[in-house]
Amino acid sequence: MAERNRRNKRKGADWESELRDGLRGDGFDVESLRLAGAEDEGDMVIREGDGTFLVIEAKNAKFEPGVFLGEAIKERENFAKHRRLDVENVESVVVVKRRGKNWRQAFVLTTVEDYFGLDPQ
Repeated sequence: MAERNRRNKRKGADWESELRDGLRGDGFDVESLRLAGAEDEGDMVIREGDGTFLVIEAKNAKFEPGVFLGEAIKERENFAKHRRLDVENVESVVVVKRRGKNWRQAFVLTTVEDYFGLDPQ
């Protein structure tokens, strides 16, 4: 069991590196984030040229969209709080690895509300 957990953590770390390095290679200003636990801020952040941020939660695990999105939303709030940013200037997505595909064919999860910039209800 412990060996499987180590393997899964390694696969997750490898996936994060692949995604981060791929985004950097395509010109994105992306940085890894390292907080964990209740104050986790996500796995990486892209700094946009207009002063906004995109927090990315990278997943290489069983597909659980509701759980993943809940985590990403909380991490966006933590990221904004720790930097005294308006949460309106921070967005979040989950990037989920697709088996047998490279980082460019991964799934990106968000809500309709966030994607279309709708006011929260």
